[in-house]
Amino acid sequence: MNNSNSRRTFLKQTGVLSVSSILPLSVLPMDYKYKMGLQLFTIRDAMSKNPMESIKYTRELGYVDGEIYGYDVDNDTYYGIKSKEFKKQIDDLDFTISSGHYDFSSRFMEPKEKLERYVDQCIEGAATLDSKYITWPWLAPEYRTIENFKILKDKLNVIGEQVTNAGLQFAYHNHDFEFTDHNGEQGYDIILSGTDANLVKLQMDIYWVEHSSDKSPAELIAENPGRYVMWHIKDMDKVTRDYSEMGNGSIDYKSILSSINKDDLQYYYIEQGGNFAENSMQSITDSATYFKMNLQRYL
Repeated sequence: MNNSNSRRTFLKQTGVLSVSSILPLSVLPMDYKYKMGLQLFTIRDAMSKNPMESIKYTRELGYVDGEIYGYDVDNDTYYGIKSKEFKKQIDDLDFTISSGHYDFSSRFMEPKEKLERYVDQCIEGAATLDSKYITWPWLAPEYRTIENFKILKDKLNVIGEQVTNAGLQFAYHNHDFEFTDHNGEQGYDIILSGTDANLVKLQMDIYWVEHSSDKSPAELIAENPGRYVMWHIKDMDKVTRDYSEMGNGSIDYKSILSSINKDDLQYYYIEQGGNFAENSMQSITDSATYFKMNLQRYL
């Protein structure tokens, strides 16, 4: 099958039109301080079918940086593609991967030596992609106790030191469960106070902060200078408080992005975990259009 037929098949399968047919002239590329990024988990269904065609389409929408997930350490593959070949193909698309979410949670109870080996494998994969950050993205529900948050903060420090010594950087990504009250204690407070700011940076998911924290994104940044190096930007459904396409939700991103302290910000990633109006590829298309027209000027 030639490239044009393959392209048409991909667009038909993912339910979107060609980029040229949907993006107005007002969102043509411009120079901005920060790369417009996408957490590729947003389009995990399309990535599972055709990862490189998905990234190509993503790149044409204006996303120039991605955050990966699902590294197979045993086979050294991203989305079924050997890491060196994956790097070559994203280079050909002029697309970068500055951060990755790696599966630390499933290894939460593993012995120190096994976790250390896994971190080494993640370092190898991230270094191949020239990624700057390795990110802990999730803590499984069975581990979400105050006692385990205390174990977690120690693990974060150890991993952070290992990653830093390898020349990369390490970060922790929040959801909502870190802000749950446990008789006056919060897991997130333990992470903030118990981790070394030089070894463990933070990836703020603005949606989850707005959803569940008693502090605003601006307050958390002000209270923790030097730490919030990455953001996840996604909108909140006005009724259900689930995810939504950018511009369709209730979060006032114009106010947030125009006024928030960006001194420590290095990367941001637009994301939508689910609840798509049509499908994931159409959602990243709609979000890109809205973001470029209304919010990218602040970044």
